Amino acid sequence: METDLNAAYERCRELHKRHGRTYYLATRLLPAWKRRHVHALYGFTRYADEIVDQTEALPPPARAARLDDWGGRFIAGLHGEQVDDPLLPAVLHTIAVFDLDREDFAAFLKSMAMDLTVTSYRTYAHLLDYMEGSAAVIGTMMLPILGSSAPVAAREPARQLGFAFQLTNFIRDVAEDLDRGRTYLPEEDLETFGVTREDLLACRAAGRTIEPVRELIRHEVGRAQTHYAAAATGVLLLDPASQACIRTAYALYGGILDEVAAQDYDVFVRRATVPRRRRMAVASRALLTPAGTPVELPGPRLR
Repeated sequence: METDLNAAYERCRELHKRHGRTYYLATRLLPAWKRRHVHALYGFTRYADEIVDQTEALPPPARAARLDDWGGRFIAGLHGEQVDDPLLPAVLHTIAVFDLDREDFAAFLKSMAMDLTVTSYRTYAHLLDYMEGSAAVIGTMMLPILGSSAPVAAREPARQLGFAFQLTNFIRDVAEDLDRGRTYLPEEDLETFGVTREDLLACRAAGRTIEPVRELIRHEVGRAQTHYAAAATGVLLLDPASQACIRTAYALYGGILDEVAAQDYDVFVRRATVPRRRRMAVASRALLTPAGTPVELPGPRLR
């Protein structure tokens, strides 16, 4: 059984290393005993995401059936049943070790199922409802593993950091999401800036933006910054040994906003990424930064 558990953790680590370049680097700054539990959570979320997004040759009902089957096996494992799965044993073990809130996992699976049927969101409130399950709960799942001197006070900043990271991804991946038939920029925001979905598709085809879309992206960057600002105090509430990890993730995900701004808010000309040299420099600096040092808000100044 221990061999199977170790293999499951290794499978999660491999998924994390392959697909979560930024956060995998940050996780390496954690104490060794915590890392595999973070890998387990990443593996859980990534595998569910792959069922939704990496099986696009299948019709949505077939993908929904796969997600439901996998989610059913996960629920069975929570109730003590033996699970025949390459990574779920690691997730179930991590949940048991830290007594993680099962409702967070249910909310996450609900949001993953939404991706099979929902292609756009009318308002930011509607998008937040989706991100509650796809992003905010990731922060609250992580909190017991990271540890905190004030877990109640740290909970809301952890949720806000989940929102910040996910909205950053939505901004960066507008073109990629369009290819999947989805738009995560709220319809009301498009209307405010005089942008249509057809405009976004035309920008995708041309490989460059237009002025109304540029202003739309500028607005969304500012919105993401408000979530980073709301999350900032939470980094200081984490266990000192965990602060370098989250300080690095905060700076590197936020650095994507810097890159978007540097290319004048054109998310179609290229995919905004933080250069490897900067990523390594950020991680090194985080290791040398004393615990309790405030984090720097990413992106251009809020207007």
